[in-house]
Amino acid sequence: MLRLRPLIPHSPLPGLGQRRGPPGHLPRDPFCPQLLGQCNQRPLYLCPSLRGPPAPTDHRWGEEPRAFGAYPKPECLDVCKWLIPFILSCCVYFCLWIPEDQPSWVAALVKCLPIFCLAGFLWVVSPGGSYTRLLQGALLCSAVGDACLIWPEAFLHGVAAFATAHLLYLWAFGLSPPKPGLLLLIFLASGPYLILMLLHLELDMVLPVAAYGLILMAMLWRGLVWGGSAGWGALLFTLSDGVLAWDAFAQPLPHARLAIMTTYYAAQLLISLSAPRSPGPKTD
Repeated sequence: MLRLRPLIPHSPLPGLGQRRGPPGHLPRDPFCPQLLGQCNQRPLYLCPSLRGPPAPTDHRWGEEPRAFGAYPKPECLDVCKWLIPFILSCCVYFCLWIPEDQPSWVAALVKCLPIFCLAGFLWVVSPGGSYTRLLQGALLCSAVGDACLIWPEAFLHGVAAFATAHLLYLWAFGLSPPKPGLLLLIFLASGPYLILMLLHLELDMVLPVAAYGLILMAMLWRGLVWGGSAGWGALLFTLSDGVLAWDAFAQPLPHARLAIMTTYYAAQLLISLSAPRSPGPKTD
């Protein structure tokens, strides 16, 4: 087999074809060229003027650092594999699009199926522990709430189920660090909207909806403190419920159901994705 010479003896570019030290020695000066390939031969180098800034590396593998994003992480591929049932069940829901004026157990099952898939996803890929169990409990309560909202006469039961789900999310996110400034900002931004919604309600609905709104704001507060995908999920959950409240109590919105369900499923997915890592709340 021909042995290719890794160095270019007559390169017009500075830094190419120049041996620095004995054979097998890699340059260690501040302008160390960037490695372009790996083989059993001495590698080819690129001069510093062409290589640009060094790429960030990921050192969590216990192996030689590689450029971040150069290949998909095996654990990421495994997580994505277990999300396929959730994606397919969401497609089934949006493709069937069973009318809301035709409540049935089939409609309830189709609506709840993506949430059940997320609960199974957590059971498979998460490391376990109280955080994951609380998220699974919240997902099951959310599925109960989804089923109750299929029938208008069970609306308050659905509110109670979702309030329980938010309390479980709140418990999972914890109360430390408190960050009261963020809580105040959320109340100042969401409080007027909640009051506006309460003005459109019948008297017997004011107390449960007000309690639900306060619990939802508390969940948003702790989700944002937790950060990561959980924070984005809490934000989308609040947006979904805000659209639902306006459409149900103030005035109907065009394509409200599509906006509600897309943000709702995305919110549950993002919160669930925080379980495999569960790094804890942000402290900065």
